[in-house]
Amino acid sequence: MTEGATNSMGAGEIPGIDTAVPHTARVWNYWLGGKDNYLADRELGDQIVKVFPAIVDVARHSRAFLRRAVRYLAEEAGVRQYLDIGTGLPTADNTHEVVQRIAPDSRVVYVDNDPLVLVHARALLAGTPQGVVDYLDADVREPKAILEHAARILDFGRPVALMLLGVMEHIEDDEQAYAIVRELVDGLPSGSYLALNDATPSPEREEALRLCRESGSECIVPRTPEQIARFFEGLELLPPGVVSASRWRAEQTPFGEPPEVETYCGVARKP
Repeated sequence: MTEGATNSMGAGEIPGIDTAVPHTARVWNYWLGGKDNYLADRELGDQIVKVFPAIVDVARHSRAFLRRAVRYLAEEAGVRQYLDIGTGLPTADNTHEVVQRIAPDSRVVYVDNDPLVLVHARALLAGTPQGVVDYLDADVREPKAILEHAARILDFGRPVALMLLGVMEHIEDDEQAYAIVRELVDGLPSGSYLALNDATPSPEREEALRLCRESGSECIVPRTPEQIARFFEGLELLPPGVVSASRWRAEQTPFGEPPEVETYCGVARKP
């Protein structure tokens, strides 16, 4: 379990990382203003912004959706256990930080399979003394292993919030993606929640994906809002339903609703 552990390994010394090939998690970290990225990541990130300027807003609104969803789950739904798959590199307001500010005794299990994420997770994802933060090195394609590990940390007799933020877009086959989510949700108790967001298609995003493919970086598979809604089948979808991440229970401003961004999201309860 991660309880304030430290790590002295420099980024350039981490085994299994090719710093010459951009990586989606590190490019995302760059767009969010993080420091855990390399020159290749920044170069690709800048190239993508030129053809898809809205991607920076997509990244920021996706992070803001995480904050709002976790606040709702912690404050209104009273959830104290979180299974966050596809953690990504730690930035500001990670899941455990948001929930443990509200409920310090909350438990969070992070799952990712990137070696750089693994190093930073162990070093930076330290929770409150009252709560627990744990990390599992696994792929979302291993739902059985994920559930078995999570059950050692989380109490499956009580609700769990399953966080799948920007992760299912990495599964190319639609039916495989839906089957993974079903297996994960089926393994959770009644009263649990699913929070999910994924990229939606556009000509600008397709041009960005072309740049990703040319760079040798892993590419995502955008899905339509209707396809994203299928992930919530059999669950009680909370208002306002499946919407742009910028508009899911967005804070009111004097300037009206924020503009839509090309990632859609939703939160649903398991009956």
